[in-house]
Amino acid sequence: MAELLSDTDRKNALSDLDGWHYNSDTKTISKEFKFKDFIEAWGFMSKVAIKAEKLNHHPDWSNGYNKVSVSLTTHDAGGITENDVKLAEFMDNAA
Repeated sequence: MAELLSDTDRKNALSDLDGWHYNSDTKTISKEFKFKDFIEAWGFMSKVAIKAEKLNHHPDWSNGYNKVSVSLTTHDAGGITENDVKLAEFMDNAA
């Protein structure tokens, strides 16, 4: 099982991520991505789905036209781990 990041490590990781926010109630990090249109949003989701499957770490997300709202947490660890940070970094690069 992945280990939870300490408060300091989580804050440091978030400072390196663009636009991600921590929710202490749900112990998640989240971001909304905006794209030119639905096709670009869907293409982004497809890239992320392939990576998420390889990592065996899947996002909670929703899509509406050109927007993709993402929430990440490591459920079995009860909060944010390095897995969440890695997937967030991948998403930022894929967008």
